[in-house]
Amino acid sequence: MQSQDVAPRPAAGSAASSSTDSVVDVEQAEAALVEHYPRLVRLAYLVLPPGLGRNRRVLTAHALTQRALPRSRTPAPVIPAQSTGRESDPGYAFVRLQVLRTALEAGLPLTFKWPKRSQLPLLLPQVWGLRLFPRSGGADELALDQRLSVLCGPARAAYVLRGLEKLPDGDVREVLTAAGVDDVDDALDEADEVPAQYALLDSPEFDPCSLQARPTDLMQRRQHTKAALAAAAAVAVCGALLGLPGDGWAPDGAAAPPYAENPAARAALDPARLAKVPATAWQSAARTDFSVWPARGGLTDDKALLRRALAVWARPGETVRVSATPGTPSGSPAGPPQLLYAGNVDNARVVILYDGLRIARYAEPKDSTKGAALDFARVDGATGAESNAVVLGRADGNVRYLTAPWVKKAAERDLLKPGSGAMDLTLTDGVTAPLAGPVQQGACTSWNVLQLTDRSGTRLSTDLGELVPARLTTGRPGSERDASGAASLRAWAPYACSLSVVRSRGVRSVNAWEYATQPLPDASGSASWVCTRAETWRGGGTRVLAQFRTPGGAYGAVAAKAENVPACGPRDPHVLAGVLWKSEAGSWYLLAAGSRDTASITTAGGVGGSAQGNLLTVKTKEGAQADLKGKLESGRSINALR
Repeated sequence: MQSQDVAPRPAAGSAASSSTDSVVDVEQAEAALVEHYPRLVRLAYLVLPPGLGRNRRVLTAHALTQRALPRSRTPAPVIPAQSTGRESDPGYAFVRLQVLRTALEAGLPLTFKWPKRSQLPLLLPQVWGLRLFPRSGGADELALDQRLSVLCGPARAAYVLRGLEKLPDGDVREVLTAAGVDDVDDALDEADEVPAQYALLDSPEFDPCSLQARPTDLMQRRQHTKAALAAAAAVAVCGALLGLPGDGWAPDGAAAPPYAENPAARAALDPARLAKVPATAWQSAARTDFSVWPARGGLTDDKALLRRALAVWARPGETVRVSATPGTPSGSPAGPPQLLYAGNVDNARVVILYDGLRIARYAEPKDSTKGAALDFARVDGATGAESNAVVLGRADGNVRYLTAPWVKKAAERDLLKPGSGAMDLTLTDGVTAPLAGPVQQGACTSWNVLQLTDRSGTRLSTDLGELVPARLTTGRPGSERDASGAASLRAWAPYACSLSVVRSRGVRSVNAWEYATQPLPDASGSASWVCTRAETWRGGGTRVLAQFRTPGGAYGAVAAKAENVPACGPRDPHVLAGVLWKSEAGSWYLLAAGSRDTASITTAGGVGGSAQGNLLTVKTKEGAQADLKGKLESGRSINALR
């Protein structure tokens, strides 16, 4: 069973650091290293300079961690093992200090002085013929990695010790000083410039023990091995002449031929075998999805571009920026994919491919093949409105889409202003004019969405930072309808800004459902209770918000939220939530509401009360805590969303 990546914990009442006369022997250090190996390697990976490249950082992190064992009994460092975890462990403190020190040394430039061991090429571990790198995270992880990359090594170490090791600044100072850092204060000040998104450090993006593998540059490797093959052939001939025993090398058994010789792999990388659907195929197709999209764009016959796109998909280089929505595999296609688009988009050449499960977008600058990007999005089971559009590119806060061949009209609409009307967008061979993306920074003053009209109606989709926009719907779960009419637009307007919490989560659709209206005490009018549920392409990772809006309120307030629960969805179209509310008269109340088939609501804890029906109002005081429970008309009990 894989060891859990947790930190050693000091026992209650124990000292935070080892005593000055304690020592660490090899066995004690080895036990700490083996038990916490994933955490130590992650620490080294995060501290090493990103300029090494992900493959080299992975191998270097493992090498430095494996070198951290002492040669003999060694005085324990008088530094904290960790603020949370097992009883204070001098063995862990020692190996962590060694890992940190050598990771900082490995980032130093070589000089005319004799290099340190950590600056020399790795002896072990070594991997031949493969590049190893951690799995790609989301947009937040990528942004954090970019911010950490501009920090100096000690500042990165300070950030990691704070976030991964949960050490206070006083302990961070001790660890950095023991690791040989001269300007500890400068390192802490520089680390303060990066937002404290410490939870992201546990992401797979920074886990060098959970890896993906890709081949190295096959063409370059072939060129470098020609001389070696010739020499090997000469040795084989000489060996035969000398009567070497045995019958030579054994066959490879059931193993497939090398990757470059595998017929299926060759077919998947051959631009001539790309599937191209006729322009009118969708008109007679039994279903409308990505499989009936025709190939569009001005570069669909550019074999060199298509070959590069397929090759990068199969084996992306270290400089290629690869991203994938959660739950989306990023491996090469099983066979020749379908070409949806190849053309120039703003300042880039873009290729959109589809393999029945995923949309893959390859983009490279017009004047170079450097700086290429490869993005994946899972779209299995997409039909109708879910396959209406794909993001072609983003530039200067604007988004261009490639729309389905059945889309007749495209427009841009501000979801926060339901009465302002829609602004038409020009469609050129299915490509929209650029439209402003949703505002993500500062106050939420607008939320622009894409409005598409086809032969079956008008629908809204929103850009959530992924390749495929998310469909917006309204209504009771199981009876959702597209958010396009005036009533649906008014229903979404107060809750549009809450869409920002589900960015980059692989969202397929988001539904808004007003499940209750509640009269407010002190003649304050009526409040609305709305549940928004974001469904994902992978099924898991759903996000549910219960929101409360008072009369005249421009936005809804989040009263409760949950992940991976069936509430407010087709499987369980019920919801219960509560909120503390202060009237204009200065009185505090606990307000709670359930869906319409809620028979009764009770509250316990800091607030006691009950009510028949789906609404509860209890006078209370500021800061009160309460436990809500409800009972449905069927007799089933439900808990409040939390």
